[in-house]
Amino acid sequence: MCIDIHLHLRQLIQIQIHLDIQQKVGMSQVEELYPIALLMDELRHDDVASRVQAMKRLDTIAIALGPQRTREELIPFLEDIIPEDEDEVIAIAAEELGKFVSLVGGQMYAPLLIPVLEKISACEEPIVREKAIASLNSIAAVLSSDQITQYFIPLINRLAKERWFSLHIAATGLFKSIIARVSSQERLVLLKLYNDLIHDDSPMVRKASAKELPQLIDILNEMVINDGNGNGSEDSSIWPTVLEMYQTIVNDNQDSVKFLSVDILISILKVINSHKTQNDGDNKNINTDTDTDNGTDKDIELLFQSLISLIDDPSWRVRYMVADRIVSLIENFNDEKLTLKLVPYILSLMKDNEAEVRKAISSNIPGFSKLIDSADGQHTIVLNDVIPLVSQLTLDESENVRSALANQITGLAPILGKEMTTEKLLPLLVEMLKDEYSDVRLNIISNLEIVNEVIGIELLSDSLMPAITALANDKLWRVRLAIIEQIPLLAEQLGLSFFDESLGQLCMEWLWDPVYTIRNAAVKNLSKLTKLFGEDWCRDEIINKLIEKSQTKEFHNFICRLTCLQTFDELIHVVSPDIIRDYIYKFIVDLADDKVPNIRFNVAKSLLDISKALPESKEDICHILERMTEDDDPDVRYFANQSLQEL
Repeated sequence: MCIDIHLHLRQLIQIQIHLDIQQKVGMSQVEELYPIALLMDELRHDDVASRVQAMKRLDTIAIALGPQRTREELIPFLEDIIPEDEDEVIAIAAEELGKFVSLVGGQMYAPLLIPVLEKISACEEPIVREKAIASLNSIAAVLSSDQITQYFIPLINRLAKERWFSLHIAATGLFKSIIARVSSQERLVLLKLYNDLIHDDSPMVRKASAKELPQLIDILNEMVINDGNGNGSEDSSIWPTVLEMYQTIVNDNQDSVKFLSVDILISILKVINSHKTQNDGDNKNINTDTDTDNGTDKDIELLFQSLISLIDDPSWRVRYMVADRIVSLIENFNDEKLTLKLVPYILSLMKDNEAEVRKAISSNIPGFSKLIDSADGQHTIVLNDVIPLVSQLTLDESENVRSALANQITGLAPILGKEMTTEKLLPLLVEMLKDEYSDVRLNIISNLEIVNEVIGIELLSDSLMPAITALANDKLWRVRLAIIEQIPLLAEQLGLSFFDESLGQLCMEWLWDPVYTIRNAAVKNLSKLTKLFGEDWCRDEIINKLIEKSQTKEFHNFICRLTCLQTFDELIHVVSPDIIRDYIYKFIVDLADDKVPNIRFNVAKSLLDISKALPESKEDICHILERMTEDDDPDVRYFANQSLQEL
């Protein structure tokens, strides 16, 4: 009863809206504007899904109303209803409002969108807040300098100085859109305000400000580069403030904040490098103490010491970030002496007691090894210090660490050279090919080409083939399956001649495996190899051998016949009509009268595929299928009828 009353009331509201439209416009326009009125009504609908759909069509309403009515009616209406709505609805509204600048009349009226988005940015739901911030930043991009000073800077001030942490978080995301477009004095004031957010009592605010700081530094650096030598006076105020922010974050007592300092450090190092490049060694713009090179060297040393403290941090999340960014850190310090000083700390990360840290550093082994080897005049550190720890990581208890290592370990080959790769690296690869975790084996096989380029295919195949062959004949069928699935990739790495010699026979032997899953995988494997090596190879190495198999006693076994049939059926899709006509068609037709029903109904399915490849044989195939529809076995009759219907 309540539902009926509610529906009746909604109908009355819609009728009233319709009457209002008739009073305001001519009858010819009623049909055009009536749907818009209903859409406006949907924005107040009790059903959340209806309001979401209505919000997605806000631009339709705005276009229909025109810029003036959008400014005077729609925006105040939204400002009234949105803040109290569900998060899902508010998120859509926040995203749509970012596209409203042209709909309210252009740049002149863009500030009218700020108040409603300011209310939305106060939402504690991160997704809603992020969409509001993104829309505010897109609006800021079209504002004039005067509008930024009059509307946007006060907005940031209000958000940053309110009591609620969610407003402070929103403020941190708005600096980047205007920091390079304001005057020097305003920029320094904004940076001081940002520094206050870095020191905020709430860890969530400090985390948000630390997360945004690298992008802010990059923007400031780009601004200085574009200005030529920049404003020395302004630079001397900006960079000490940035360094102070960094030191505050490095010393934060929350690891969720501190670990973000790694990306900030990289951005600061990029600033130093760009100033070095631009000023030919004159680093006075980034010197915090003096206008001499020694001042910059002191800054570099302090930054390096802060990196060491991060590597030694008790929190694994902080150490993980360093391990994950280690290559970028070394490159941006851009100092061979510091690279060598960092070696013991990199080795400690490789021995870290947290698996995630070991995984991260394993993913960067070739990168940092190359940089270390470049800095090491004697070229012994990688061989004597890094490789022994790599050997330990190949046996790591964590499969994720071993998988990450397997994905990168082959990258050491160009660094070690042919002799040391053969002596030190190949034994590790052989052991990892025996790993019980399939991703480890896959990652090794996927990257063998790098080793091949260093030592040559003969050495590579001589070393790895015994291990691959042993795995191919493993008593556990899942191990055999893992090797089969990786054979196409290995074939691509080895090339046709080495594949035929080493693995070609294995691929055929898998067809007769006692486990159905292996036989099925072997059939699909041969199809992939045909795509790789071509149909001539397929004819010589697969089709002819299967036809020869049909002349042996083993063909009396129905599993052998069924496997041959399934192989030919799979090959139909990857060979030319000539191959099908000359070899496959006759073989399959001969099995149409097989004594085993399973084979006969598979023939019925295969004939359908053949008819698509050989349209000229369609009539003969239809005759065979019609005969099979009278088969004694119901399954054979079913599949024969099904193939006939599709024909």
